Amino acid sequence: MKQWKVYAMLVFVMFVWGANLPILKYLVTIVPPITLTAYRVFVAGITVFLILWKMKLIRKPTKKEWSYILLGALTNVLVHHYFLNMGLSITSGTSAGLILGTGPMLTAISAAIILKYFPTKVQWLGLCIGLAGITVSVFIGSETHGTNIGDLYVFLAIFAQVLSYMVVSKAVRTLNPLLLTAYMLVIGSFGLILLSAIFEPGKVMEFTNAPPVFWLLFFCSAIIMTAIGHMMYNYAVGQAGATKAAIFMNLNPLFAMLLSALFLGEVLTIRHFLGLILIVIGVLLGSGAAEDIWAKRKKALS
Repeated sequence: MKQWKVYAMLVFVMFVWGANLPILKYLVTIVPPITLTAYRVFVAGITVFLILWKMKLIRKPTKKEWSYILLGALTNVLVHHYFLNMGLSITSGTSAGLILGTGPMLTAISAAIILKYFPTKVQWLGLCIGLAGITVSVFIGSETHGTNIGDLYVFLAIFAQVLSYMVVSKAVRTLNPLLLTAYMLVIGSFGLILLSAIFEPGKVMEFTNAPPVFWLLFFCSAIIMTAIGHMMYNYAVGQAGATKAAIFMNLNPLFAMLLSALFLGEVLTIRHFLGLILIVIGVLLGSGAAEDIWAKRKKALS
């Protein structure tokens, strides 16, 4: 696939993931977070399998591929979705969006460390600036301890997702990224259903009292945001690599903030915009994009 198509795909994924935050923020007011995400992810996984069955791409993974699938299901689905939904139940969509904006920086640095290529001084500077952005936008001015706990949950969610991208990068060398997504979603959903039975027993009955708009948003989130979104992103990781794909994640907080303000009526303050600016700077430095631009400019002038 041409590079610009991969980039366009990534922009679309960032938009739907950004839109997913205010949607989830509403959904968890109807159904408890763990129960909600367990069945939402299950529907997403079944959707991907149906698409792949139609495309005749389903096959049995090898023993090594199963290890990648299980590790990916643990990090990208079970841990990520558990903490994301728990966090969204007690924090704002705007704060969550800003924290998710650290994904590119964390991905670049994690990839460098795991691949034994240690970050440069500029990348470490980007890490510090990005974390400063989180502090300014989230912790400064937070009035309750509960909000801070919710923000911590969202940070753990994005960190787990970043680790999963390292797994995806290796798995797609032999396993179709779409098939990988299907297995990860279904297996991860079983773990979430088990957690929901333990921590939220009987709450599955809350689905029976949900209004029609809930079901519309539920299937929209499950099919478009989760199923198609994860299929497209994992495919893009296989095409462009984890670090390049992650650079586009800086669009996620922008979309999340704007849509949360538009649909949830959340107020954007100066600290949100200042935090966003610091996070974007951190992304440019931490991902190595700034160094690449500087190197190309230097080469052009020489």
